[in-house]
Amino acid sequence: MDIIERLKKAEEVIWYNPNYIEFNRINDELPISLDEVKEAEDRLKRFAPYIKKVFPEVVDGIIESPINSIDKMKDRMEKDFNKEISGRLLVKRDDLLPIAGSIKARGGIYEVLKHAETLAIENGLLRPDDDYRILDNDDFRNFFSNYTVQVGSTGNLGLSIGIMSAKVGFKVIVHMSQDAKEWKKNLLRSKGVQVVEYTSDYSKAVEEGRRLSNEDPKSYFIDDENSKDLFLGYAVGGMRIKGQLDKMGIKVDQDHPLFVYLPCGVGGGPGGVAYGLKLVYGDNVKCFFAEPTRSPAMLLGLVTGLHDKISVGDIGLDNKTDADGLAVARPSSFVGKIMDKILTGAFTIEDYRLYEFLKGLYQEEKIFLEPSALAGFLGPILTSEQYKGKNITHMCWATGGSLVPEEIVNSLLK
Repeated sequence: MDIIERLKKAEEVIWYNPNYIEFNRINDELPISLDEVKEAEDRLKRFAPYIKKVFPEVVDGIIESPINSIDKMKDRMEKDFNKEISGRLLVKRDDLLPIAGSIKARGGIYEVLKHAETLAIENGLLRPDDDYRILDNDDFRNFFSNYTVQVGSTGNLGLSIGIMSAKVGFKVIVHMSQDAKEWKKNLLRSKGVQVVEYTSDYSKAVEEGRRLSNEDPKSYFIDDENSKDLFLGYAVGGMRIKGQLDKMGIKVDQDHPLFVYLPCGVGGGPGGVAYGLKLVYGDNVKCFFAEPTRSPAMLLGLVTGLHDKISVGDIGLDNKTDADGLAVARPSSFVGKIMDKILTGAFTIEDYRLYEFLKGLYQEEKIFLEPSALAGFLGPILTSEQYKGKNITHMCWATGGSLVPEEIVNSLLK
């Protein structure tokens, strides 16, 4: 059956990208260069002393997360699905990223810091060779309070941008769609962030936020659908994987491929990470996006080649999913066009499985993730039908969970 017919029926599917091209043949054509990612990494290093000062929980000022082996979860999945997962299974713990507790701490915080640095340098208040701890004083906060940062979000991006912008001293407005969880709105308000709620979906929240920001010359809109800076922040995270796996003694080469499964909403986070991974590993890393069966925006955009010109509503889907960060009807065209030739594939997952994986991971490994962060866990089951070999390393990217309030954690684990 045609894949679009299966998507219309909200079925679980796996799609292998027929447009894939060897990375070294196309990386010069892509709109982001290795030098730009390295420049982003250098900027984060400049800000590290400031981050360490204002967020003491970030021990060295570098916002990063560990990688865990999850052998018990692998055994559990093989038993539950009655299928062998070739190779080993890891989880990348972006649920533990400090400050914002999700993958959005990478791109969101990076773009806020870049904007703050640009304003301060342009106004003669800062030089790149300064000790950035000087930003933590009332003079800078008063300066930044003249400016507003705005963003449209289903939740986690709003948290990362809201928390960081408020700390720097910006006024912040987060435009949140109907799928945003109440606790995320409450957390933002507790940090002094203005939350504007919408009864419509993510696309409307972004559209309205962009429009209102454009009316104010001192407002800066962080555009989840089109931002190069968000993408660069995520790409740094993808490039850092190599150092972590090297320390773990895990080899990645032609004979030891790395498979990475990334939950995908509008596409910026997983797209940036995938791009960073490709920069260091080339064709030895195979990246897959995971989306809910009722919100397969990126997959639909890639399969049709229409990117943001097609919505899941156009094929009769309602974009309703408990995976709030993935409840997106239209993908980022900017990201989709980059992924078109470098993404190995994508798959969809039903909501009920998110809860099965959530409980299984907690029971086996004592790791709690929010539902959307479990979307990638179906990947090793699906790809193991096509790819065999004990030398494969599978990595599920856990995108969020550590900030979920205890009473909600308990209700999800019941």
